[in-house]
Amino acid sequence: MRNHFIFMVLTVVLSSCGTPKSPEVMDVSNISGTLIASLQNELKDKYGDAAVFRINRGVNQAAALWRGQDGSEEEFAGFVRDHFIADEGQLEVLYYRLERGFEILNGHFHQMDVKLKEPLHLEGPAPEPIDLLLGAYNPSAHLTDDFFDNRIAFLTALNFPYYSLQEKTELGVGWSRKEWAYARMGDQFTSRVPASVKQNASRVLTAADNYISEYNIFMGKLLTEEGATLFPEEMKLISHWGLRDELKSNYAAVNGLDKQQMIYQVMKRIIDQSIPLQVINKNTTDWKPYSNTIYSGGNEVAATSEPDTRYEVLLANFHAMRAVDTYSPHYPTYISRAFEEGMEIPQEDVERLFTEFVSSALVKDVAAFISSRLGRPLEPFDIWYNGFKAAGGISEDRLTEITRNRYPDAEAVRQDLPRILKQLGWSDNDASRISALITVDASRGAGHAWGAGMRNDVAHLRTRVGAEGMDYKGYNIAVHELGHCVEQTITMNDVDYYMLNGVPNTAFTEATAFLFQKRDLELLGFSDPDVNKEHMMALDNFWACYEIMGVSLVDMKVWKWLYDHPDATAKQLKDKVISIAKDVWNNYYAGILGAKDETILAIYSHMIDNPLYLSNYPMGHIIDFQIEQQVKGKPLAAEINRMYTQGRLVPQVWMLGAVGKNISIQPTQEATRAALQALSH
Repeated sequence: MRNHFIFMVLTVVLSSCGTPKSPEVMDVSNISGTLIASLQNELKDKYGDAAVFRINRGVNQAAALWRGQDGSEEEFAGFVRDHFIADEGQLEVLYYRLERGFEILNGHFHQMDVKLKEPLHLEGPAPEPIDLLLGAYNPSAHLTDDFFDNRIAFLTALNFPYYSLQEKTELGVGWSRKEWAYARMGDQFTSRVPASVKQNASRVLTAADNYISEYNIFMGKLLTEEGATLFPEEMKLISHWGLRDELKSNYAAVNGLDKQQMIYQVMKRIIDQSIPLQVINKNTTDWKPYSNTIYSGGNEVAATSEPDTRYEVLLANFHAMRAVDTYSPHYPTYISRAFEEGMEIPQEDVERLFTEFVSSALVKDVAAFISSRLGRPLEPFDIWYNGFKAAGGISEDRLTEITRNRYPDAEAVRQDLPRILKQLGWSDNDASRISALITVDASRGAGHAWGAGMRNDVAHLRTRVGAEGMDYKGYNIAVHELGHCVEQTITMNDVDYYMLNGVPNTAFTEATAFLFQKRDLELLGFSDPDVNKEHMMALDNFWACYEIMGVSLVDMKVWKWLYDHPDATAKQLKDKVISIAKDVWNNYYAGILGAKDETILAIYSHMIDNPLYLSNYPMGHIIDFQIEQQVKGKPLAAEINRMYTQGRLVPQVWMLGAVGKNISIQPTQEATRAALQALSH
């Protein structure tokens, strides 16, 4: 059944790679410029100068979305005359009615999506092929089509102007909360993507998520070339997160360097797809990663390499996202949608910021400091060095013993949430209220947080919980995901307008998650007497940025190449990903971490299952550091409440309200210089 299931997954992925069936909705407006100008002049004469901006933009917006099947030009003119609202009181009534409707629909569609995906996301019986098909179904895919058919979309576009990112950034500083809410209402219908295209994207992304969730390595089956085992028999690690975290945990372990080098070799096998199929999510075969030979019953057997599946999945993502391009006039590529629409920071600005950071002369200074602490030259996998984090002198085995005793199952974590939040500074009432809106699930994958779609619904905290209880890795992830869930709960329930729920982009929720995660030992009851703690935190943040920015640069360059080569095969994509990873490594890492032509920057699983998400991590680290400085010496909970109840403004406006400054790498760099100076004495 397991092999049959994997076959079904790949069938869904590959069959979804092409262009979806021709949708009924065409992408060309049937409204002439002459009629648009005539209607605009007519409405200006009727309502006066005060409504000029909304008239001009609203008529243009509605006309750009109108298609032949929506009606004739005469019908469009009648709709505009009947439904443009100039009166502020009536406009406010329309806003609240629409807001209520969107919350009801978004919230309940979200609940359906969560429930349908449970067999894929949560621990339990192995998913069946039907679970993948149900999990891939998007219950809300037809909502936009329906809202154009019943003209709610046109009513919204006509009365609530869409503002570009530049306009929001420049004008938004002076907007009232209501003006921001109206602007977010104007974002609702800027494109007209057919349901068939949305369903195709949902199928492909669900298959990609499942591919990664099922990609585990049984570490007790790894052998040295001499036939020795280095890892516990029961250890099962997901790629790449579990492998990376195990590598990070071995800096002070017995045979630590040997373990790290072996994990690194496994990662390289995954990237170039030379990894044997027989060792992926299976514990029946022994494997020597260096010679890439496998054994059954002590005898060598023939190995079959994974057939570029990793890159078939990535390619399927590209085709599914590219199918949306035709219907997105404001953001005509997935790259622009991911950055300018999703992150609300131009891709060029993000790339420039990251390139400036990884090129900094400070990198060599920090690397030299790490090398002196390790007592050896750095190796490529030291990109994940975590020796700046304090563990109070406690081994990870001891920490795992503590977490397993405290958290034998997911329910024990849920019951402990009020205590955790009170320890972080929330009042008894708020800790209880927020905790009641968070549920904890044992995750099939590495773990994630999934916020609610409407007020008073629960956010889902997911992390791995083994049969013996939650190990320290799972606990550390759980604290990270708790940060997400607390942010998601506050920004859904405590923000004044539903249309402003959430954060500017996912980098801001990552920042909250990092704030929580770095306090994981404190939450277990361990104090940190280290007088250099702040300096160590600065160095840790700097090194984390250096690592993940390179990964993000690879991700961005791969997507640019895909747009230049839309007909590429999986083999061609694999070769190019490896080439790009080597180029970025050689430009910014080889002189710091040794060997040239390393491919390790291509290992990240989010490159495969979450298109262009990776940039949110380094942005999250930058934002986290600025927020950490803001909350220093202040009550953490009160500051989080103050900052995050701003809701979903654009990033730079949010940051000005939160910390009084724009997003910048300068605070991280200044703190790193100070740390190196202080610790070198």
